[in-house]
Amino acid sequence: MSQQTRRRERLRAWQSVVRQEAEKYWASGQSAVTGLVMLQVTYFYDSVAIDVDNIVKPIQDAIIGLAYIDDDQVTDVLVRKRNLSGNFKVENMTSILAEGFSRGNEFLHVVVIDAPDQEVLI
Repeated sequence: MSQQTRRRERLRAWQSVVRQEAEKYWASGQSAVTGLVMLQVTYFYDSVAIDVDNIVKPIQDAIIGLAYIDDDQVTDVLVRKRNLSGNFKVENMTSILAEGFSRGNEFLHVVVIDAPDQEVLI
């Protein structure tokens, strides 16, 4: 993804793919959230991992108008990367996450939830 940000055409193409995939899983008839949200992104990779700071912005932009009205609603972001060959425990497995693992190659798992209490810092 960091390579794609250097080339605008590739960035737009990649954001389009992210958007199309997000639309598949966004509940039909569900409107974009209007309140503050938290974005959780996990990048499950199988070879070379990119820097986590290069992951979030293109994804955040790709789902504007679908998950939320504008990305200024995103108050909190959690971005992780995990090696598919590594050992980790998955709690609260969802069908969408299970589908990602069943494909056997790298994938993104993106969750948009209500923002945490804005008056609590830690």
